[in-house]
Amino acid sequence: MQLPGSSPMWRCTAELAGRHTECQVLDRLVDAVRAGESRALVMHGEPGVGKTALLDYLAGHASGCRVVRAAGVQSEMELAFAGMHQLCAPMLDRPEALPLPQRDALRTAFGMNAGPAPDRFLIGLAALSLLSHVAEEQPLVCLVDDEQWLDHASAQVLAFVARRLGAESVGFVFAARVPGGALARLPELAVRGLREADARALLDSVLTGPIDGRVRDQIVAETRGNPLALLELPRGLTVAELAGGFGLPGAVPLEGSIEESFRRRVSALPDRTRQLLL
Repeated sequence: MQLPGSSPMWRCTAELAGRHTECQVLDRLVDAVRAGESRALVMHGEPGVGKTALLDYLAGHASGCRVVRAAGVQSEMELAFAGMHQLCAPMLDRPEALPLPQRDALRTAFGMNAGPAPDRFLIGLAALSLLSHVAEEQPLVCLVDDEQWLDHASAQVLAFVARRLGAESVGFVFAARVPGGALARLPELAVRGLREADARALLDSVLTGPIDGRVRDQIVAETRGNPLALLELPRGLTVAELAGGFGLPGAVPLEGSIEESFRRRVSALPDRTRQLLL
């Protein structure tokens, strides 16, 4: 199926371009976890810069490790422990591994036991004990995407756990738009836009037809090396515009332009299809 607004020149790519340094950092983190150490890391950068792609890279290169993932969701920000439930629920098959007070606290937080809201410090200790127990059987890598949209209780507890990891064979990697907040004092990795040469290579990798040099320069300059923008913005240009047949396309501010690209594609769908998406 061809997406609305796309052209025959478009093709998808799954390769990470220009992220050699970032991938090396993640590789070293996994190596340390496999060796019996614990590591925590906060990757931060603007929307679309490639944080989720780097998490995917880490998940795909964590051989020998158990990988669990969670992601902040805006609509769940008011639901206490919603993000933590995503991460920990798959590991709750052995509750006897936790001390009784911690087990009761965690089960109450997740609505599995009745009772008053437990102390968050106790919940944090329970989560730390749970991850440590799971990692005794197999090194564990925990990935948390869109940390900025986690509910406050989950962000507080997961950061508490990440700061107290020692030699449990656990890796904790967060992806966030800005550092600090609940994640303060954790090691950081700033993810920035691609260098010009890498940005050009990524842009060229998703086009199967000619592109005018001036058009390429303008797209690279306006996107400031943001990978998602480099992949999405050309969707709004026709074959003739990419080839420079009608002069340079008008400059479009990067802010909101990716969302506008998605909006145009959704608007071109039939009414019943848009209703199904909603």
